[in-house]
Amino acid sequence: MKDKLFLKKSIPELLSSSMEGEHQLHRTLTSFNLVTLGIGAIIGAGLFSITGIAAANNAGPAVTISFVIAAIGCAFAGLCYAEFAAMIPIAGSAYTYSYATMGQFMAWIIGWDLVLEYAVGAATVAISWSRYLVKFLGNFGLYLPAHLTMSPFDSITTPEGAVITGIINIPAVFIVVVMSLLLIKGTQESATVNNIVVALKVSVVLVFIAFGWSYINTENYVPYIPENTGNFGEYGWSGVIRAAGIIFFAYIGFDAVSTAAQEAKNPQRDMPIGIMGSLAICTVLYVLFAHVMTGLANYTEFKGQDGIAPVAVAISHTPFLWLEQGVIIAILAGYASVILVMLLGQARVFFSMSRDGLIPPLFSEVHPKFKTPYKSSALFMLFVSLFAAFVPARVVGEMTSIGTLFAFVLVCIGILVLRKTNPEIPRPFKTPLVPLVPILGVLVCLAMMAALPGDTWLRLAIWMGIGLAIYFAYSIKHANSATKV
Repeated sequence: MKDKLFLKKSIPELLSSSMEGEHQLHRTLTSFNLVTLGIGAIIGAGLFSITGIAAANNAGPAVTISFVIAAIGCAFAGLCYAEFAAMIPIAGSAYTYSYATMGQFMAWIIGWDLVLEYAVGAATVAISWSRYLVKFLGNFGLYLPAHLTMSPFDSITTPEGAVITGIINIPAVFIVVVMSLLLIKGTQESATVNNIVVALKVSVVLVFIAFGWSYINTENYVPYIPENTGNFGEYGWSGVIRAAGIIFFAYIGFDAVSTAAQEAKNPQRDMPIGIMGSLAICTVLYVLFAHVMTGLANYTEFKGQDGIAPVAVAISHTPFLWLEQGVIIAILAGYASVILVMLLGQARVFFSMSRDGLIPPLFSEVHPKFKTPYKSSALFMLFVSLFAAFVPARVVGEMTSIGTLFAFVLVCIGILVLRKTNPEIPRPFKTPLVPLVPILGVLVCLAMMAALPGDTWLRLAIWMGIGLAIYFAYSIKHANSATKV
């Protein structure tokens, strides 16, 4: 049993197993689809809320610099993902890469960890989608019953003083079911819908930038980096760095592109374009958005705001007050595409783990017509729906972040390992400046993890404990034979 922990799958073995008839997925995604997939996963509501909060409390107008710093940190991990995705164009992302470099046990660890990022993350986003839908409909005088839009652990107090406790979050269930059915129907159909949604939310961002630019008050940029208050992380360069750590999570999601490698038409060329292209486009949009936002309103006006409030404050300095409703539409569209990509990523990770025998075979069964892992998608539709319906979002929000950063760390380490153990393997895309880039990726991501609250680490430890119990009780006994690299 001990030997099984460190068994690895060779690159040729991984590639050949992906071509088996019953496990073959349709290659329908172009580089454009992959770029929009990445943008769909990255741009969520975080852009509209975190930007103002980080400017108000940490960096001031220099939050634009923070976005660039955070993007550089993401780029380190993104370059490592791009090399792996082009070299091993197989569904499974970081799980598959870990199996090839660090063995079965670490592959299980990262696969189980990705459940935090994708399944739990999708449920969290669905809950927030429900909250914004209620706000959107309320602006038109349409009010959903409050007890049907919250979990049993949440409650609100009406203006009359009555306390309403939730029963079930039906809108959250609705969006999860719709996105899951779309994924079961087919990856190409999902990509088409995602392209439309991405166009919608990017259009709103561009409209905000274009309409707001003429109303920028340059006095709001003085001083560009406010003086430090005496506390680390509150303005000054320490504030710019801390803000980079806070808004780093606005970039999370580009790694989901790599889970669709087995459905890319030309993965050796398209995967690096999809990963790095989506990162580059989002960075430009983020910096321009933050520049306009802090130019319309003084950064001090964003204090104490949350949700879409920081953007609403900025919009109030223009005659285009209707833009606030447009921002809510962009948030709804943004969350929908994030849910879509997360559910796609989770199904593909479990598809690969099931194919390797680490979890039951039903997760790798492909629909005879649609050529999608439909049973995996259906099961996660049920799991994520239950989670979204009955669990409050605050419980798992930070778990998604720590799960993602942990995946980044292992992928960066994997590049270092594989460059040492298998230098001869053809690499259509090579991470530059190895070992510097992977090492910087590891250090940046570990620093971000260290900044998270202690209870988040405790939840991660508990989650991993559950995963280890499943691994030793089932996975190690049923795993397919593997070949040492």
